Amino acid sequence: MGKVKIKKKSTLIDMTAMSDVTVLLLTFFMLTSTFLQKEPTIVYTPSSVSEEKVPMNNLVTVLVSSADKSGKLEDPTIAEGKLFISFTGDADSTLSSEKIRGLMLDEALAIYNDQHKNNRVALNEVQKAAFRSTNMIGVPFSELPEVLSMSITDRDKFLGDMTNPKVGIPIDDNKNRDGRLNDFQVWLKAIYNVAQRINNEQAEGLSAEERSQLSNLYTALMRRGQGIAIKADKDTPFTTVQLVFDNLQTMKLNKFSLMTALKSENEPTQ
Repeated sequence: MGKVKIKKKSTLIDMTAMSDVTVLLLTFFMLTSTFLQKEPTIVYTPSSVSEEKVPMNNLVTVLVSSADKSGKLEDPTIAEGKLFISFTGDADSTLSSEKIRGLMLDEALAIYNDQHKNNRVALNEVQKAAFRSTNMIGVPFSELPEVLSMSITDRDKFLGDMTNPKVGIPIDDNKNRDGRLNDFQVWLKAIYNVAQRINNEQAEGLSAEERSQLSNLYTALMRRGQGIAIKADKDTPFTTVQLVFDNLQTMKLNKFSLMTALKSENEPTQ
């Protein structure tokens, strides 16, 4: 009996359709993803079991720098405890990040100049535009004109030098809300004033959608504690972070969040 020959079939698989789907998915994720903004320094947040997510929009972030971990500094704590602040709006609404930053800057400058009439700080439109496009800032008010006149590369390099005494928003243990405020408290008072103004003006000639957006921002800042987030390193001394807490409470911003990383299953409880 003759042997039956089985016709060999080609093993070639047409991957054209799969390649098209892959490109479409990649394009979709690139267009819909929210990219992390660059920060002046890297901090490793402490772990916790909380699964509540910090909002990505309508958020004020206070970054507290950590001690130097590179081993290059004789005193690593010289880079610790420097404050930076950022303002994030909503890219899909009228309250964009740039608009929120502009509101905060104008209010903060008004407060600062009212208390420092002999050393007023003035910014031109180019410098204000640079502030609105900067994700995170951390210098004394007196240094703002110089820093905002730098190129983006030079400004990032300047803010990233934790050993520079001009880097970091000045803070102290002042508890007199009605007296002369430190620079950090000036920013906090600006946040408080802008939130109150937004809440009071939400019914004046605005659409229902705009009223809802403004109300959400006010509620997040003043009531739910989701509008202000503190981001500090897990090794930063509690006394350093406590100073930030005290300043927030002095300025009647009593509700805020502490950014943490989700604790792993095998991580020991401290």
